[in-house]
Amino acid sequence: MLPAGSPAARGPRAGVIGSPIAHSKSPLLHAAAYRALGIDCTYSAIDVDETRIAAFLDAVRADGAWRGLSVTMPLKGAVARLVDSTTAPAAVLGVVNTVVVGEGPHPGLTGHNTDVAGVAHALAAAGVETPRRAVVLGGGGTAAAAVAGLAQLGAGAVSVLVRRPAAAADLRRIGTALGAEVVLAPWSEAAEAVRTADVVVSTLPPRAADPLARELAADTGFRTEGTLLDVAYDPWPSRLAAAWEQAGGTIVPGLDMLIHQAVEQVALFFPEAGHDRAAVLRVMCDAAGAVRH
Repeated sequence: MLPAGSPAARGPRAGVIGSPIAHSKSPLLHAAAYRALGIDCTYSAIDVDETRIAAFLDAVRADGAWRGLSVTMPLKGAVARLVDSTTAPAAVLGVVNTVVVGEGPHPGLTGHNTDVAGVAHALAAAGVETPRRAVVLGGGGTAAAAVAGLAQLGAGAVSVLVRRPAAAADLRRIGTALGAEVVLAPWSEAAEAVRTADVVVSTLPPRAADPLARELAADTGFRTEGTLLDVAYDPWPSRLAAAWEQAGGTIVPGLDMLIHQAVEQVALFFPEAGHDRAAVLRVMCDAAGAVRH
């Protein structure tokens, strides 16, 4: 990381933190937005793990150049506990993917969650209205954002498929707080659940859903008109996305979610820019080679 007070740190700064981080597309997306908006901001990818996050945030507080941080795995839960305050829905989820740095000699850190908007906007852009049979695969921090995003779209109930339902019990609390009943089910029921779903959000790491994808692809009678958002965008299409599309469904790449949540981050980091959300979305899509919706 750049030390506080270094010459490269004097202009406005922002960045994405996590570990590993080299694969992140966030620098590409944010750089495109800042060019389009005429904002002089250095945005970089910084490898920070859970053992170093507290010290890193202290350094950010001490350096007046920072505007904000994008937060990725495995830091979303830890950052939620270390920031000075959180906004909705991050406060309900206990998961932060965005940190806004305040002004002044002792700036506070405010935690936000733009993943929720990313899920909701990406699905809405693909034509999803009110999910009737919503399914989430996985039970981690991104699953919490998926539940919240589906609730934002009007889902009254969400089935969450996990290997250890007891470990994901907090998702029930989150669902209740957001007006959506969360039903936890064992992973052994995943294939049956997705076959009858109209919206599926997979929050699993890359290739983790491959066995499920093979099962669906082997089922020649499986047909769907539903929509699948797979947050694992590299490689794309994932095997799960390919099997879903083969069955007639609509697929939404995780890159779309990443772009939509990044648009929200730019607005939080530089609210004075007064930028057009649609324009920022377009330049980010073009930079990442994503389809404009």
